Amino acid sequence: MRASRLLSILILLQLRPQITAPALAREFEVSVRTILRDIDELSAAGVPVYAERGRSGGFKLREGFATRLNGLLGDEAQALPLLGLPGAASELGLGGASQRLRLKLQSALPGDTAALAGRLQARLHVDPLDWYRGGEPAAHLPALAQAVLECRRVELRYLSWKGERQWKAEPLGLVLKGGSWYAVARAGARTLIMKVANIQSLSVGEESFERPADFDLSTWWQASLQRFERELRPEVAVLRITAEGRRRLAENGSYAAHAVAAAVAEKPPGERRWARVSLPIESVDQAARLVMSLAPEVEVVGPLAVRERVAVWAGELARCHAIASCATLQ
Repeated sequence: MRASRLLSILILLQLRPQITAPALAREFEVSVRTILRDIDELSAAGVPVYAERGRSGGFKLREGFATRLNGLLGDEAQALPLLGLPGAASELGLGGASQRLRLKLQSALPGDTAALAGRLQARLHVDPLDWYRGGEPAAHLPALAQAVLECRRVELRYLSWKGERQWKAEPLGLVLKGGSWYAVARAGARTLIMKVANIQSLSVGEESFERPADFDLSTWWQASLQRFERELRPEVAVLRITAEGRRRLAENGSYAAHAVAAAVAEKPPGERRWARVSLPIESVDQAARLVMSLAPEVEVVGPLAVRERVAVWAGELARCHAIASCATLQ
């Protein structure tokens, strides 16, 4: 760990005109005292590093000194696909490797290009989580990632909405979607998607497995998502909906946005610009709840069951909110 930190400090010193001990301590999440010991060790090893004192001082390398330290170690090569996702790299146990990789790649660039890459890295941040959502703990992610890379069979205890179950599986890949990690694993003749945060226990075996030569994770994932969405919303509701309603409906996800994009406008258009939307739905109840959230900008044309459910719930809501019968206002 210390050797890799010394290497990273040396690369940083080559990339920046000067850098302070507190800045290095923040970069590597260690104390200033540890950084000072690291600097002493670099100096003892013959690296011409010196300190400029004062308010604008810091550590510098002697002008003209350079060393080529951009060969990749094994964990740095593994971190390559996560170069722009430091949070995801840390979750996989590759945070330090990702940091070293970024510095090595930057140090390999010629002068002005390296400076441009440094500015972009300092001014561009990728946050994969939606608003008001925190990341989910995935304690078994590093071990599972290693099993994926080494093609090793695993035994795990998994908690789904159907209950808890033991699985023997062959992990084929990992997917980061919406801030959550998912494992794609083969169990017998089935290929499953498992949320890593729902894995209760995991043991990686010594036995390896043969990864299917024709399995492409990205292609399989996209096909699986499309199949899931078709099965999730097997029916269609026809809505008569205003322009404002269509705008609000489109915020419910890509399936709703696609339905809004295919809306057929009424002719002649009225003041509220009504149009008909054919919306895929999961169930009568789900569709009724969605319609009520869009009131008063929407009317259900069909199916009749959705229209009736909205009428019943709207009546109950109206009775509950009638001023004369509202106990909270008496």
